[in-house]
Amino acid sequence: MKENFKIALLPGDGIGPEVVREAVKILKIIEAKLNLTLEMDQVPVGGAGYEATGHPLPDESLTAAKNANAVLLGAVGGPKWEKLEFSLRPERALLGLRSSLKLYANLRPAKIFPALVEASTLKREVVEGLDILVVRELTGGIYFGEPRGIETLADGTRKGVNTLVYTEMEIERIARIAFQVAGQRSKKVMSVDKANVLEATELWREVVTRTQKEFPDIELQHMYVDNCAMQLVRDPKQFDVIVTTNMFGDILSDEASMLTGSIGMLPSASVGGENGMYEPIHGSAPDIAGQGKANPLATILSVGMMFKYSLNEEEPGQWIEDAVESVLNQGYRTPDIMSKGMKEVGTSEMGDLVAGELETNGF
Repeated sequence: MKENFKIALLPGDGIGPEVVREAVKILKIIEAKLNLTLEMDQVPVGGAGYEATGHPLPDESLTAAKNANAVLLGAVGGPKWEKLEFSLRPERALLGLRSSLKLYANLRPAKIFPALVEASTLKREVVEGLDILVVRELTGGIYFGEPRGIETLADGTRKGVNTLVYTEMEIERIARIAFQVAGQRSKKVMSVDKANVLEATELWREVVTRTQKEFPDIELQHMYVDNCAMQLVRDPKQFDVIVTTNMFGDILSDEASMLTGSIGMLPSASVGGENGMYEPIHGSAPDIAGQGKANPLATILSVGMMFKYSLNEEEPGQWIEDAVESVLNQGYRTPDIMSKGMKEVGTSEMGDLVAGELETNGF
């Protein structure tokens, strides 16, 4: 029986529409090869959502996301909307989607392709063979905690407040995700916190340690976040799976991305609810939007994660990764990963090259 899946496409702002367009090429090839039916519904989000409806996450877009088997997101934000009231800024759509879809776990791989070892700013021996997975808690912590806001004090000065809050349940469920994925890798988890000064992460360490007892074959270690930031640059290959809080994960995964040569190379999956959301970890890059310079590979690789985690198909992820590696081995580069002697291509050309590899060698 032919399987039918619904995919919500949320291109967003800046380079988002450009990179999602290339990912759709890949989706259509795999749809045909696997004899699936992928119903793709494109809706606005972020700044585009605000321009269309006056809100960054229009009701139509949220409904489409909730009704889909998976969501493919481009990027949101840009200078055009920075002066909007906080609740109307494009980035609020991301938090709204994660919360509404109950996507509490963000999986961010940082894997370096052999052809891009020289693109990293670190020495070859430091990054060659790097393969890290950051498991970031996504719906709790300081990004969601209450009370929050900016208030004016009696003397007329203003005070900004954000609250770091975690419950045992929130910590337990993200820890279980980390231990489960580690079981499919090298069975090592590094839990990152700031337990020496933050009581909320003292609880984090206690609960993660307790939860590990359910996974006796998984080795658990702990590290303070400042040390982890240093160690990612000093000796990144000591890490396999890193599990951490919302804010720490946001920062550390971006740091880890640069070990691979470009933030434009890294996909991500947000899971935990009935469906999942897949997106590149780069931003909207408004300075290059519309110029055909954006790297679509992170979004294309996100499609592979979508098939694995939401559409129950393991093989397409490896097919896509092999196709990307083949294109890179042939010397093709977008501007962000360009180096001497390589062949520079634009966004659409890179998408076509990967699609061609999938058509020719991917199955």
